[in-house]
Amino acid sequence: MKLLVTENYETLSQITADIVLMKWAESRRVNLALTAGSSPKRAYEILADRLKQVDFDQSFAHFYNFDEITLKDQEYGLTMQALTEELFLPLGIEEENIEVLDSKNYQAYDQKIAADGGLDFVLMGIGSDGHFCGNLPEFTSFDYGVYRVPMAPEDELYKMIDESSPHTPGEEMVTFGPQTVLAAKELVLIANGEKKAAIIKQALEGPITEDVPASVLRLHPNLTVILDREAASQLS
Repeated sequence: MKLLVTENYETLSQITADIVLMKWAESRRVNLALTAGSSPKRAYEILADRLKQVDFDQSFAHFYNFDEITLKDQEYGLTMQALTEELFLPLGIEEENIEVLDSKNYQAYDQKIAADGGLDFVLMGIGSDGHFCGNLPEFTSFDYGVYRVPMAPEDELYKMIDESSPHTPGEEMVTFGPQTVLAAKELVLIANGEKKAAIIKQALEGPITEDVPASVLRLHPNLTVILDREAASQLS
């Protein structure tokens, strides 16, 4: 594991943007799974600016959403809506280069990834409960590939989505499981802010356990963790 601790969120974002750009600019097909959310937001803004200044064939990159939460009466789920707004539209990614994971195709998605040549790069955040992608503590097994998590109105996950989204949640979430993520060639985990310090310590220095799903990422031979000072403040 490579650990980079930056002075602030801006530097973290610059480094993250440059890592993604270097992967994207390889002159071959590159399969990328990039997270949505607050942690990479500034990195994507920087990346959009970088793309205006660097000339290379961007069509080699294919983008995979690594989880999806279904929404009633919506063509796309919560993750694809966020990625479209935060990543695909600002960066001008063509529709034919977006490889959608959803509740209809998840059972064959590990085979699709393999047929596409495998994942080259996965950029993830970490939740305050230690989740990565859609791998939540109560539902995750380290043996899982791509899998489905059912949701019902009485579930905490359903209630959380219902409160945070203007749309009504659907009946399921699908996600890359630990085995799918660990099969990728390169992983980058980013976290910023003091609110992530406690879970970062557990994930990086505690036992590898399904109770803290992101702890399993330490088993990957090519993992880079990028933190700002606040997120790293509890590390030994």
